[in-house]
Amino acid sequence: MSEPNPRPPLSKAQLEIMQVVWQRGEATVAEVWKALQERRPVARNTVLTTLARLEEKGWLTRDVLERAHRYRAAAPREATLGAMIDRLVDTAFGGSAEGLVLALLEGRGVSNKEADAIRAMIDQAETRRRRRS
Repeated sequence: MSEPNPRPPLSKAQLEIMQVVWQRGEATVAEVWKALQERRPVARNTVLTTLARLEEKGWLTRDVLERAHRYRAAAPREATLGAMIDRLVDTAFGGSAEGLVLALLEGRGVSNKEADAIRAMIDQAETRRRRRS
């Protein structure tokens, strides 16, 4: 189980911005705005405001280099997503990872390629667990 996350939960729009920052390692307002513009129309001011709020909430840190503000994630992607999944499993599935997987399989479904990759991940997890035992 992941450590509890002291930061407030991320909204869909905030998570979208965090994904850009995690992917790049660090990013300016202009870089985040351009990355989001490739997916959907978004106002530059909206990106600026959201980045500022993410910094206030402890999700991002900011450095000022020349005139540009560079934002970096304050928490690693894997830890953040792990905490989000833990919260989802606990609240929506009563702590059952099996329930989460079943909902994924029945709701969204998975391709044959995804199913093969999931089987390989399960095999790897079982191998790691046996080594620790």
